[in-house]
Parts: sequence; C-alpha cells; structure tokens
Amino acid sequence: MPLEAHLRRLYFDRMTNCRNCDTPLEASYCPNCGQKDLDLERPLPDLLGEVLHETFDVDGRAFRTLWTLFRRPGVLTSEFLAGKRKLYTPPFRLYLVISVLFFIVAGWVVGQGALLTEGRAVAAEAAGQARFVSDDLPRLMFILLPVFALFLKAAFRQRLYFDHLIHSLHLHSAAYILLAFLLPLEQAADRHWLPLALLFLLLSNFVISVRRVYQVNRRVAGIRAMVVMLGYIALVGAASGLVSHITSLGAEELPFHEQ
Repeated sequence: MPLEAHLRRLYFDRMTNCRNCDTPLEASYCPNCGQKDLDLERPLPDLLGEVLHETFDVDGRAFRTLWTLFRRPGVLTSEFLAGKRKLYTPPFRLYLVISVLFFIVAGWVVGQGALLTEGRAVAAEAAGQARFVSDDLPRLMFILLPVFALFLKAAFRQRLYFDHLIHSLHLHSAAYILLAFLLPLEQAADRHWLPLALLFLLLSNFVISVRRVYQVNRRVAGIRAMVVMLGYIALVGAASGLVSHITSLGAEELPFHEQ
C-alpha cells in the first residue's frame, strides 16, 4: 500500500464524530455546532490541567493581558472593540478571575484587623468586616459594575453602552489588582497617605485609559474621569452602608466608615 494511502487511512480511522451533533471532526472543534472535542475518560491530573488551562489562559495570553492592562491603559478595551481579541483574555473572564482572587485576599487581610484603628476589638469587629468583604461586597460590586458603565455613558454619550461595559470590566480588573497589593500595606504604613496614593494611581490609570478609548484630549479626560470616579466612590460608599444596614452589620464595622 502506498505511503500516502496508508496515512490517509490511518487519519480517517482515528477521526471521531462530534458527541453533540455527530458531525465528523477534522479539528479540535466541531465545524457544525462549535463544541470542543474533549475526552473526559482520562486521568484526573490531565483533566485538571486542561480545566486550569482553559480557565486561566495559561498560554501567554494572561500575562500579555495583565502587562497591557497596566503598561498601556485603555489598549485592551480599544483592541477588543476593534475586533482584535485573539491575543488577550476575554474581558469578563479577566474580571471574574481577578475579582475572585481579590476578594479572597481582601477578606483575609481585613480579617487580620488591618482596617481597625488602635484600641478596637480585633476578634469581633475584624470578623464582621471580613464577612462583609468576602460575602456582601463581591455581589454589590458586581451589581454596581454596569452602573459604572452608565456613568461612563453619561460622560461620553457618543459611544455605545456596550463599549462602556467592556471598559468598565477592564478598569475594575486593574483597580482590584492595585487594591490587592495595597491592602496588606495598611498595617505597615501610615494610613493617611495610603488612600491618597491609591486614589492617585486609580485616577492616573483611569485618565490614560479614557484618553485612549474615547480619543479625547488630556483636559477633557481628566475632568470627566475625576467627576465619574468621585461620583462612583460616593455611590459605592452609600450602597455599602445600605447593604450593611440590611444585613444587620453595624455601620461602625464597615471598611468605608470614617473613624
């Protein structure tokens, strides 16, 4: 049998059908329904490895996405809206993974009493704060994320709401990463400069991102970004107080409560 015929026969013998629609498969994904050809009858370590790969994009995209998120604010949003999406982690997946990791870190840090003033009862009050940060705050921020997109829509009406929603996902992801690094410094640094440093970093990232995404000058980007951020911070504070009241958590235990 000629070599070419032998290889062709071997190829078709190995080719399987899609388990969803029974279409013959010639690649990893079904050309008819799009389902991936995933064999679940494999050793557990192999399956876990593939799940981690699919979840965290361990193929270079995750690192490229994080680098671009901080090195060139606004580029991720602009590239995604322009249809250049292959090189980067999808916005919602990026937000989901980063937010989960952030609230795990934040809950642990707050549980150590990092946000309590001297003389406060760490055991009881830190536990209340940690409960709020771990359970209530993630759900609240997920609800407020599209509201932040509405703020952006009000500031830049010429763009579609979908554009602002994608931008909001990227901005929140960057903010959570910054907060995750700064929160542990609460006990080692003077608390008076830390909020100002955080606000400056967030605002700088926001202004640069706004200039790139909406193609406006520095003055317009700075003024509108400041208005949107201050309005959103006020909204987050008010919503947090309301949620704490509803869940019977004392207002004095909130991380946002001024001592």
